[in-house]
Amino acid sequence: MSGDSCAPGGRCVAPSYIPRVPYAPHTPCAPGRGLAGGRRARARRLRLRLGFRAQVRRDERAFGDRPGKPGEAAETLSAADAAKQRNEDDSPNAADFAYARMMIEHHTQALEMTALAPKQAASGQVKRLAARISAAQGPEITTMKGWLTAHDGDKRATEHRHEAMPGMATEAQLRELRAARGKAFDTLFLKLMITHHDGAITMATEVKAQGNNIQVEEMADDVIAQQTSEISRMRALR
Repeated sequence: MSGDSCAPGGRCVAPSYIPRVPYAPHTPCAPGRGLAGGRRARARRLRLRLGFRAQVRRDERAFGDRPGKPGEAAETLSAADAAKQRNEDDSPNAADFAYARMMIEHHTQALEMTALAPKQAASGQVKRLAARISAAQGPEITTMKGWLTAHDGDKRATEHRHEAMPGMATEAQLRELRAARGKAFDTLFLKLMITHHDGAITMATEVKAQGNNIQVEEMADDVIAQQTSEISRMRALR
């Protein structure tokens, strides 16, 4: 019997069997979907999460929704009040200005390092990676300089020390890299650039916690996503 049955007098009894679920054999991964595919998928998921979080903040500001206190409904502001709140909330603070200035310097050193690769690297993969880093960080420098100009960055003095920036190569390390050729260059370049990228991610993570400007947060999100992906590539080449 396939359903419940009732005995005389209205007493029902459970069915005498339990249906079995057919066994589904494990499907092996498709070619090319191994460790490298997993790293690419994780990088894509990271970019999507970071982009979604930034989009939520933009939407909240655009539509004037402001969360209420615990137990209270969210407050919807008028267009004028929302614009005022958006301007107040988005005002750059000292952390935003310091990040832009330091990351410009940080990226500039990376470009100095990648400029050596075409003539000194032995590996074609290292040369292509260096070109990729240069192509990403050059425009980012331009964007950050434009942001500083738009927000009167020249009038907002902040103090920072070159040696305080995480991941920066020392002058001695740069001299060694300039003198290296072939495989020795490849090994040192990857070592220094992985450290350099780790430092940039640290700086970007800190400004997301301490800064206040949405554009700076978006730039930091881009740095985290891009350089996390590049670190995976560099580690695979070592």
